[in-house]
Amino acid sequence: MNRGLTKGEIESAIRNAIIKFEQEFMGRGPEDVRAFVVRDLVVVRLKGVLTPAERQLAKTAEGVEMVKRIRQTLIAQGRDQLFEQVGKIVGARVLAIFTDINAQIGEKVFVFTVDRDLENLGR
Repeated sequence: MNRGLTKGEIESAIRNAIIKFEQEFMGRGPEDVRAFVVRDLVVVRLKGVLTPAERQLAKTAEGVEMVKRIRQTLIAQGRDQLFEQVGKIVGARVLAIFTDINAQIGEKVFVFTVDRDLENLGR
């Protein structure tokens, strides 16, 4: 773990960083965010992420696909910022980010892979 922080402190810091990213980069904060460190993964689940306009779009199949495309494009543009923030918090190099959104229920997940086991200091 980074700088002697506990797993809970790291998860809380990641949660706060993701909320800030969503507010600043996506224009709206989620209703609920939970972050989990699992070995060399950081899993973040966000609830209540859609804007009112996106909720309207998500009422049709075409709208769902449009919301997903827009959100994926925005995440791609903010990828470097997310890598830097999460890497700094966990004290490891972020290797990849995987993300998906369920526009019908307004939930999104991020999965970050990092270059070492964060739960086992001895690697």
